[in-house]
Amino acid sequence: MRRAGNLIGFLACAGMLAYAWYAQVVLGLEPCPLCILQRIGIALLGVLFLAAALQNPRRWGARAYGVLQLLAALGTIGIAARHIWIQHQPPGSVAACGATLSYMLQIFPLTAVIRKVFTGSGECAKITWSLLGISMPGWVLIAAVALGAWALYLNLPARHAPQR
Repeated sequence: MRRAGNLIGFLACAGMLAYAWYAQVVLGLEPCPLCILQRIGIALLGVLFLAAALQNPRRWGARAYGVLQLLAALGTIGIAARHIWIQHQPPGSVAACGATLSYMLQIFPLTAVIRKVFTGSGECAKITWSLLGISMPGWVLIAAVALGAWALYLNLPARHAPQR
């Protein structure tokens, strides 16, 4: 059950990344820096699900994977929540669009790039895609919550009460 469940988690992450690629290449939606960070979080979560599926650890190993998966999910949730918050700010209250993420990584130190990315910019505030009234970061947030819960369910089993 645990191996198959981790494989399902990996496939869900791979599907999300495949759609992100499709949205970028086919639909022409350019990802903002926060979108890129969300992709990294989902990719990390997918790698952890795949490693857990391939290794299929028992007890403490499974718990370790569960904790790592939860941390990756929480990081992704935080980034997506910040992105949604930026998208819901009044027009003009978010700083103007800045340089691309790849350019910033070439020019600035990593700490400055991270600080700049998390403050957001005009490109992060723009909603260019939605489904059922929910923007892409909203769907990433929902998926990351579900994947984090799935990781807990699979890899951090509840302790059973002692039998009498």
